[in-house]
Amino acid sequence: MSKDLTLYDYSPITAREPIHWPDGKRVAFYVGLNIEHFYVDLPGTATYAGTTELTPDSLNYGWRDYGPRVGIWRQIELLDKHRIRASVLLNSDVGDRYPQIIAAGRERDWAWLAHGSSNSHLHTDLTIEQERVALRDIVTTIERTTGARPRGWMGPALTETFNTPELLAELGVEYVLDWTNDDQPYALNVPGMLSVPYSVELNDIGIFLSKGLTGPDFVRIVKDQVDQLYADSADSGRVMALALHPFVTGQAFRHRYLDEALEYVVNHPGVWTTTSDEIAAHFRRTTSGS
Repeated sequence: MSKDLTLYDYSPITAREPIHWPDGKRVAFYVGLNIEHFYVDLPGTATYAGTTELTPDSLNYGWRDYGPRVGIWRQIELLDKHRIRASVLLNSDVGDRYPQIIAAGRERDWAWLAHGSSNSHLHTDLTIEQERVALRDIVTTIERTTGARPRGWMGPALTETFNTPELLAELGVEYVLDWTNDDQPYALNVPGMLSVPYSVELNDIGIFLSKGLTGPDFVRIVKDQVDQLYADSADSGRVMALALHPFVTGQAFRHRYLDEALEYVVNHPGVWTTTSDEIAAHFRRTTSGS
């Protein structure tokens, strides 16, 4: 069976209404900080494939568990240093399990986005009524634990069903990150819903795990990304998302490279350091096509 996607229309970036970010900035930059929960009896993101069939898989589970225990605190130190408010991709199962992380985020006024229930359960294979119940539980749980109702969504492993955006709109969610096909926000064919750029390329899992690149490679990639987006944005603003995971760039030997990359971006001329919530809200306020 072949099916064309009807969620959004084709729109070349060269033929759109110009986007103007606040204060004349040209690149809107946000950090997508993935704060996730994994279950010990289910497979998840792995650093070594040889043990993924074991239960428990202590090697890979322990590596992931380094994130909330150690790595996140190292990342928070850098976000504070560079005055970056995280846009948190939050599994709803995190709130009751890692309350100290939630407290740290509330102190820093992080933006909280719904990121499914856990990263052991992809958001797939649901009937519309099952999904409606699941999404309501995810959104209300995050609101209860963080004190803020999420305005954005990114599915675990960027998963959706064909019904997800419409069901999210019913809950007051305003944008999704799952469709990583653009450098600008754009309106979906669901009333009130936007797509906001995220990245599977400028993503520490892809860079370090999938491609096996190094810390200096990471810095070069981040610098090249912001430099090119800045060049592209002479007539219309762009978005740069940097996707981070505490068990990857929270590792000690990568700390200096994340520091160097963030230093370059936040001090780059024309960069607006912000959150995905603020990007969506500004686009909606100032662009007629939203």
